[in-house]
Amino acid sequence: MVKERNSGITFAGDQVTLLGEEIKVGDKAPNFVGLKPDMTEYSLADAGDKVKIISVVPSMDTPVCELQTINFNEMASKLDGVQIITISVDLPFAQQRFCGAKGIDDIVTISDHRDLDFGLKYGFVIKGLRLLARGIVVVDKDNIVRYVEYVPEVTTHPDYEMAVAEAKKLI
Repeated sequence: MVKERNSGITFAGDQVTLLGEEIKVGDKAPNFVGLKPDMTEYSLADAGDKVKIISVVPSMDTPVCELQTINFNEMASKLDGVQIITISVDLPFAQQRFCGAKGIDDIVTISDHRDLDFGLKYGFVIKGLRLLARGIVVVDKDNIVRYVEYVPEVTTHPDYEMAVAEAKKLI
C-alpha cells in the first residue's frame, strides 16, 4: 500500500497529494534505481562517497525545469566532490535529447519513469499525474539526508543557493 499525504504543495495553484514516504533531514537516504539516458541503470550507490545534490523536476521540457537543470549543470563544475543528479519521469530518450540540445554534461540525469522508485521512496510522486514534485535533497558522504526542500508551488524555482550552501558544508 502506497502512503498518500496531504503535502501542502500546489501545482499551478491546485492542491496536490503526494505519494510515498516524506524524506526528512537525518534520514538514511534510501537507495533507488532509475535509468540513465543510455537506458542503463543508475542507483544512489553509484555516486559512491560523494556529497549528492538530487535535483527533482517534473519534466525537463518545461521552462522552470529546464532552468533548474541548466543551473545545476553550470554549478557542477564549481563543486568538487559533489555529484549532482537530476531526476524526472521523462523518458530516458527525451532526457538524452534535452541534454544534447542544451549541452548538459556535468550532471547525471536519471529517469524515474519505469518504476517511480525514487519518487515513492522520497515522497515526490504527485498522485494522478505520474510526475514528480519539484524539490532538492542533499545527501552527505555517508548517505544521510542533510537538506530537503519540497518546493511549495511546483511551478516555481527551488532555493538553489541554500542547497549549494548545505552541500558545501559537507565537502
